[in-house]
Amino acid sequence: MPPSELIVPMLAAVLLDRLLGEPARFHPLAGFGYLAKFIEKYGYRANYLNGVLSVCIILIPMGFFAFMPHGVFGALFSVVVLYFAIAPRSLAEHAQRVSAAFTDNDLPAARVAVGRMVSRDTTQLDEAGVSRATVESVLENGNDAIFAALFWFVLAGAPGVLLYRLTNTLDAMWGYRNQRYNEFGWTAARLDDVLNYIPARLTALSYTLLGNTRSAWHCWRQQAPVWDSPNAGPVMAAGAGALQVKLGGAAVYHGQLEPRPELGCGAMACRADIARAVNLVQHTLYLWLAVISLATLAIAGSKHGA
Repeated sequence: MPPSELIVPMLAAVLLDRLLGEPARFHPLAGFGYLAKFIEKYGYRANYLNGVLSVCIILIPMGFFAFMPHGVFGALFSVVVLYFAIAPRSLAEHAQRVSAAFTDNDLPAARVAVGRMVSRDTTQLDEAGVSRATVESVLENGNDAIFAALFWFVLAGAPGVLLYRLTNTLDAMWGYRNQRYNEFGWTAARLDDVLNYIPARLTALSYTLLGNTRSAWHCWRQQAPVWDSPNAGPVMAAGAGALQVKLGGAAVYHGQLEPRPELGCGAMACRADIARAVNLVQHTLYLWLAVISLATLAIAGSKHGA
């Protein structure tokens, strides 16, 4: 891919996100969510086969559309797809709403704000619990909502971004290990695991390099293997170690208290660590933009010289 077809759309999409943020209404992923709910309503059966069929019914037509030639609008299509796929500004704003509620000494508002970021029950969380959930969400969504999308854009252009982000959305809707989704959502969850495997480890490596490297590396290697998710584990363990805070611990999901291992080191995450987590993700974004741009130009230069 020529540098102009990769670097320019990537920087343009990030700039658009910085200027406009995430659309408050008519976001394509919200529309896709409604489509997934429709497919689930009429195609749900508690078995693996229906899960496979439902994923194929949704993703295959989207894949054909993404790989269609878009002519002179190809670059614009890439910018738009990547802009809708990443959400660094929205992620920061959600976290900042939690911090603002703490500044106003409004714990109920902080619970509501973090409840928009996580799937766990936040109604009974104390300040430490809200802080911990917010930092976890920022670190994990740094990968899911920013860096994995950039990875697939570099690897496969707009089609790669589109298929990754749609798969990630299906995983968020169907990828639960409970009675309803354990079999039906298995395909979406495993496909998301595969697509996130390399990006998650690159994200963990980035957190390691930009934070306390020694602690991040130790936590990544020692703690990530015991985490339930093969990709969230490295990301959050490395992020917690980079910030030198403790995350994890038991949390309530869908009315059930689920034990979770502890991640990180040092003191439990507090309200001040929310801004530190946001800064880590922002600095990681700058690092990725720089590395991708420089690597693309270097590869193009070597080909031209040859």
